[in-house]
Amino acid sequence: MLSDADYSGNTSGARRGKKRNSGDSPGDGQTVRSSGRQINVRVKRTNNPPPGQSKRKATDTEEEDDQSEKKYRKCEKAGCSATYPVCFASSSDRCAKNGYTSRWYHLSCGEHFCNECFDHYYRSHKDGYETFALWKKVWTSNGKSEPSLKAFMADQLLPYWVQCTNPDCRKWRQLTKEIQLTSSLAATYRCGMKFNNIKIEGPDQCSQPEDLRVAEVVENWWHSMLILPPLFKESPATPFLAAYYPDCVGMSPSGSHSNLVSELRADHCRAVQPQIPGLSPYFQPFYQPNECGKALCVRPDMMELDELYEFPEFSRDPTMYLALRNLILASWHRNCKEVLTAEKCALHIIVRGLVRVRCVQEMDRVLDFMTRKGLINTGVLTAPKPLLPEKHRTRSVIVIGAGASGLAAARQLKNFGIKVLVLEARDRIGGRVWDDSSLGVTVGRGAQIVNGCVNNPIALMCEQMNFKMHKLGERCDLFQEGGQATDPSIDKRMDFHFNAILDVVSEWRKDKTQSQDKPLGEKVQEIKKNFLQDSGIQFSDLEDKVLQFHLSNLEYACGSTLNQVSARSWDHNEFFAQFSGDHTLLTKGYAALLHKLAEGLDIRTKCPVQAIDYSGDVIKVTSSNGTQWTAPKVLVTVPLTLLQKNMIQFHPPLPERKLKAIHSLGAGIIEKIALQFPYRFWDGKVQGADYFGHIPPSPDKRGMFSVFYDLDPQGKQAVLMSVISGDSVAAVRDMEDKEVVGECMKVLCELFKEQEVPLPVKYMVTHWSKDMWSQMSYSFVKMGGSGEAYDILAEDVQGKVFFAGEATNRHFPQTVTGAYLSGVREASKMAAA
Repeated sequence: MLSDADYSGNTSGARRGKKRNSGDSPGDGQTVRSSGRQINVRVKRTNNPPPGQSKRKATDTEEEDDQSEKKYRKCEKAGCSATYPVCFASSSDRCAKNGYTSRWYHLSCGEHFCNECFDHYYRSHKDGYETFALWKKVWTSNGKSEPSLKAFMADQLLPYWVQCTNPDCRKWRQLTKEIQLTSSLAATYRCGMKFNNIKIEGPDQCSQPEDLRVAEVVENWWHSMLILPPLFKESPATPFLAAYYPDCVGMSPSGSHSNLVSELRADHCRAVQPQIPGLSPYFQPFYQPNECGKALCVRPDMMELDELYEFPEFSRDPTMYLALRNLILASWHRNCKEVLTAEKCALHIIVRGLVRVRCVQEMDRVLDFMTRKGLINTGVLTAPKPLLPEKHRTRSVIVIGAGASGLAAARQLKNFGIKVLVLEARDRIGGRVWDDSSLGVTVGRGAQIVNGCVNNPIALMCEQMNFKMHKLGERCDLFQEGGQATDPSIDKRMDFHFNAILDVVSEWRKDKTQSQDKPLGEKVQEIKKNFLQDSGIQFSDLEDKVLQFHLSNLEYACGSTLNQVSARSWDHNEFFAQFSGDHTLLTKGYAALLHKLAEGLDIRTKCPVQAIDYSGDVIKVTSSNGTQWTAPKVLVTVPLTLLQKNMIQFHPPLPERKLKAIHSLGAGIIEKIALQFPYRFWDGKVQGADYFGHIPPSPDKRGMFSVFYDLDPQGKQAVLMSVISGDSVAAVRDMEDKEVVGECMKVLCELFKEQEVPLPVKYMVTHWSKDMWSQMSYSFVKMGGSGEAYDILAEDVQGKVFFAGEATNRHFPQTVTGAYLSGVREASKMAAA
């Protein structure tokens, strides 16, 4: 049965005013309690003697008053606002209730238990000892914190508090001890709600006042007076964190009884990912013990630096924050197709005591922070109402460029409740994401592969849109011109030597400054030459060609010939956690994701921006036809090449530091070709592999169609796609499409010399180097540069002009993922400023 304040003496949690005179009371010996109920309280009575007795002496009266004062004892916790504590436990027959006890035990300002109830559980000869001992056994087997009697009281006996769901009420009510709070109860509770077929009679229960202790809970000082941190029961994060001690991640050890827990903790050799039914295997938001180096992953038992900066009050004891954050992350990954709100999360805060009121209050702040940072409520979601409070909403923002980064930022900002205008120079959106469907399947003229799907936001968006990604297999048979298949042992051996060369480069650069940098291609040849001389080994002609194949893949990754790439910083981002897991092919293409991001946004195509004047309080953006727009903040997401060639005039000019960084990065170029054939002539030889390699016949042919991808892994369509990289890009730059197709067909005829190769039915060839609004594929660090340039490019100018794009993402450059995340990053910065 519900008791909105069946807590004997609500005044324990509220600061009391001066005592009333008996004449001030609303009734004889009665006062109104915060719950609206009335009970008798002790008041001093007059000293009139009964008939037949003489009057006592004045000194005797004073002694009687002193004795009455001894019937009360204050909480010994310094600063506790409870003048007259009340025992919530009522476990012992001798419970002090709201009377005298030799000691009050403090859990919070408003929640105490008496010494008699302490003894009831603590003393071995008392009735409650066995209950405490059994709880203690469970607690110690699952948790790390001390199984104190205070912890027992907080975990097992404190009453639950629940908020009325009536939108006109929303008052907090205390449940009686026998009622267990569940998320379903929290979702449906109304004041005066019937329990066990018993309904509270009387006036409208919502009209009853809220307990005064609730008003104290929301005060900043209240949290500092909390003796024990809240430990949630039945948290959505529980299955994610089975390998952790619950009390280290904000959860109660009394709720964990799985044998799997001890097994996972005992395994110190490897990180075991929990298998959660219905959850995408690519969703791994929490590090498991002994795990590291995974992108977009958090330690569930530690606060990140940006979290500590935002919530310094939790730095000494982060338990409450961790409990809330872990609950939010788990809830989001369980259902990323709907906006996660504080109201939804609050239903899953199952913790006893007034601290639940505080947790629900803090939930708003934590959820707003995580939304602003793009950790939740992100991807292709369209928010029906602003996700952030008014203080985070800038008046308006202009985004220049409708590529992955620009659209990501615009979607985030619009969801936050900020007015956004997107200006795009092309007649289409997507930027360097541009899909072609003319060959019967989706062909990405730009990106189409996702490298590492675990926690990748692209995988998140595919989940939101119910898109399936095709996992790319690891097998890649290498074929020589002439049709021979290369012995896998040769490929394995040369792959080892290739990686050994790069390991030597890594050792060489450890003590080198930027001025001592060398071109990566030159350094690779130097190390190879020294190795062959020192070891006396000679690579065969085939082995050297296989090594050239691996070097062509490196040029594909860098987007440049190796002689332009920095040997010191070519893989600068590998020092940061990267996306792990499957590499996949987006069979429906990236463009479908970006078009979903663009839904509902105000996008103006054919609006090339010519100038940005940020000299005043309001920024003026001017297009090439003279049209002008103004906004307090502008986000620039144009490709690096356009910044290098001053395609946009900034007034005042960009800082020298930023200009230097812009020119220290290279604008990489790769080109792609796709061919549709009348039938799948390669199936017999390739045998179901997703791709196959082409061993270059000579170093000068390196990068000319080095890998062929099967774009219809299900085998219904006959489409192959290949890549041109390194020096080969320049070789085809001025060729007509037919000439490039002819060169490609020569290679395919050589690789499948033992059979007839049909002529293609249709084809597609890219020309990114000639695309006016990109003139590049993706960035790289030029010789003499450093990865720091990416961070400098990402810096805003005067809090007015912001920058996003793959060339501003030091951790994940060269990818659609990196571009998308840079847009999310800048949206967060603009909302926070």
